[in-house]
Amino acid sequence: MRVKMNFIGALLAACGLCAFLSSAQEFRFDGSMSRPVLENYLSRSISFTELLHDDLTQPRNSRGVDPRDNLRLILETKTKLVGRALMVWGREKNLSAFLETAKPYAAALHQADPEILLQAAAFEIVTRGVETVSVPEPVFREFSQAVTNRTFRYDDMLYTNGRFVGHWGGNGSVPDMSRLETRMWFYYLVTSYIDVGIEAIHFGQVGLMDKNDPGHAGWLDLLGRVRAYARLHARRHFLVCDAHTPTGGYVEGGRLLFDFHSFPLRITEVPDRPHRGVLKVGYADSLFTKSKGGLTPSGWSCEHLPFLVEFDNFGRSTPGQPSKSPFIWGWDEITWFALMPEKERNDWLRYAWQWVKDTDPNGHLQMPGSRVITPGTPDGPRWYWANTRSEACPNGWNTEDTIKELWGTSKGRNK
Repeated sequence: MRVKMNFIGALLAACGLCAFLSSAQEFRFDGSMSRPVLENYLSRSISFTELLHDDLTQPRNSRGVDPRDNLRLILETKTKLVGRALMVWGREKNLSAFLETAKPYAAALHQADPEILLQAAAFEIVTRGVETVSVPEPVFREFSQAVTNRTFRYDDMLYTNGRFVGHWGGNGSVPDMSRLETRMWFYYLVTSYIDVGIEAIHFGQVGLMDKNDPGHAGWLDLLGRVRAYARLHARRHFLVCDAHTPTGGYVEGGRLLFDFHSFPLRITEVPDRPHRGVLKVGYADSLFTKSKGGLTPSGWSCEHLPFLVEFDNFGRSTPGQPSKSPFIWGWDEITWFALMPEKERNDWLRYAWQWVKDTDPNGHLQMPGSRVITPGTPDGPRWYWANTRSEACPNGWNTEDTIKELWGTSKGRNK
């Protein structure tokens, strides 16, 4: 399937974005990334779950939104880093279909703005679905294995002592990165992402996959291999890698494993003020002021590595009732945020953006763009969209104007 170039051109013209302003110096990289360029990307980052799963040629996606309206939002806000745009949480048998739609969607975005950095996710889960995916010959050769006709082996990715087996329910388990089959699968997954235009990978909860990996040997092996592949095949010969780092990050021999760190916001409840929440240094396992430093994969050193904080999704406990971290009033962060009245929601986004800037100069707030929510009511919404509500996005939450305001990208303002 292809999106024809004349279709893309018509779409961009309709959005009024063919004369998209460039700032190549601020976002230019090739083969490595300087700290100023990294910080520029992090400062213009939005989480937009499964953006690239949609077919641009179709009038609606499976959630009733015109996928071209999502493309419009990314370009009109002048987003530079799109988080979680492509991902499989389990669902390995659907990977080929996701890649098929991702390639033309990524091409459309890069045609409009070549500086956009698209992130995919390689999470801390494998299921029996990997056994529907054939191991390609290049993967065997990369790991010096005999080439044979087989699929990936789920059982060979798991902790041999049974740890985290079935952790995600049913056949969903946490993989052990010290195992060769796990590294072969993750190498295949990440290189497949790179081949469709991805230049950044979020590796999720590395700590869960690192329990049998002294010195992070398995992780260093995998990261070295996918970065080597990116030097030859990625758009700008570089792969920007991050992971959730509640301990402040992963450093081995003074060298940082990742290019930046990331973690949920970890919002604390305000006692006796139902639904109210604030940010606080040192609350639970929040990342503020504790991002570790060292020598980065790009070759520059830092005392504290730049990081992102996001509105995470992880379910609910007792909706609307006092609760303990990681929940906020019984919800996950993005659900709690989405369920606020519109004015309060946008005001809280302003508060959080400024609080992070004032509290930790190494931190950046990732804007909420698209994410699953779990309100806990039978007829409640199931997805949050930052889009301005319209026929193209009937359930938009009207957040995009506030994002433009905070980024200084509103119409008529300079970048």
